[in-house]
Amino acid sequence: MMKYDYLIVGAGLYGAVFAHEMAQAGKTSLVIDRRSHVAGNTYTRSVHGINVHEYGAHIFHTSNEEVWAYINRFAKFNHYINSPLAVYKDELYNMPFNMNTFHALWGVRTPEEAQAKIAEQIASLDIGEPQNLEEQALSLVGPDVYEKLIKGYTEKQWGRKCTELPSFIIRRLPLRFTYNNNYFNDIYQGIPIGGYTQIVDRLLDADGITVRLDTDFKDIAEQPDGQGIRIRLAGNTVECERLLYTGAIDEYYDYCYGPLAYRSVRFETEELSKPDFQGNAVVNYTEAFDRDAAEDQQSGKPFTRIIEHKHFEAENNGIDEIPTTIISREYSQEWKPGIEPYYPVNDDENTALYEKYKARATEDEKRGIRFGGRLGHYKYYDMDKVIEAALEAVAAER
Repeated sequence: MMKYDYLIVGAGLYGAVFAHEMAQAGKTSLVIDRRSHVAGNTYTRSVHGINVHEYGAHIFHTSNEEVWAYINRFAKFNHYINSPLAVYKDELYNMPFNMNTFHALWGVRTPEEAQAKIAEQIASLDIGEPQNLEEQALSLVGPDVYEKLIKGYTEKQWGRKCTELPSFIIRRLPLRFTYNNNYFNDIYQGIPIGGYTQIVDRLLDADGITVRLDTDFKDIAEQPDGQGIRIRLAGNTVECERLLYTGAIDEYYDYCYGPLAYRSVRFETEELSKPDFQGNAVVNYTEAFDRDAAEDQQSGKPFTRIIEHKHFEAENNGIDEIPTTIISREYSQEWKPGIEPYYPVNDDENTALYEKYKARATEDEKRGIRFGGRLGHYKYYDMDKVIEAALEAVAAER
């Protein structure tokens, strides 16, 4: 019988950091993933020298110096600054909402003028306690910003009207009264030169770590809830002392309390015979999409944004000389079992449901079962927070 200290389900960033650090402590890990590749949703593949973000744009940003130093052990980063654009009908705006945005909207030039315009618009609405997302957004930015840059995009993202969405989804909206198009405020930002997959490859390339892809936990588990974990792998019995599960917590428990809700994303990726498509890495399409008028050019775009992968790279590394380009259109959609869950719907109902699963998981910790990551914690994580959480789990194990 083969034995490991840990069975780690999921070869994404969380599982890879955990496995790497436990290997440094002399522990052995068997890492499995149902996909045919490592790196989870951060997976990138090279096409004609362009690193394609297969599961959407991933821009590393953090103000945590220790996390930045940690990730830089496994890759060098470029100096990419995320400066998305927004298209509303035939109008073009800078994101995040800043003085460039306000100048394009109203022709104002100074922060004082922009602040006065927004305050005037908010005051004219006379909204008390916001009852839904629409009222919440209007009370924060007024009708012009809301109608052109928030409403349509949000309704496509969530698949329902803003008046049907709870107000807490938008607790605040960042308004910057400077001419600064940098989307993030973090000190450290960039994208790894060579893509993200190499980082996970290097994390998992340590003595004591075995990786098996195209392997679904539910197909091989013999004793998932007993003392220790026993699985059947390639006809052999494998026993692991402890389990780290980074898949969906409700799926692990066979949806015994019901499925948690997510939003998912469908990607439509296309290679174009031109060196440049949109001149920017990220362009949001903020006009609402009317399905009943889908054949009408005025119906808006059904996708939320287009990313052009080559613009994540440094322009002076020869990437701009590649005669083709690769774009991905992103379509938000409802999640159902069988497709990839992306964004937890952390409303009151699903939060209460998750607490039931969390209570059961807390009991299972006594049997050596730990949950982690975006799906295991039912929480959206930026990449730096994934690393922080994984290192905290490592500290708890040691």
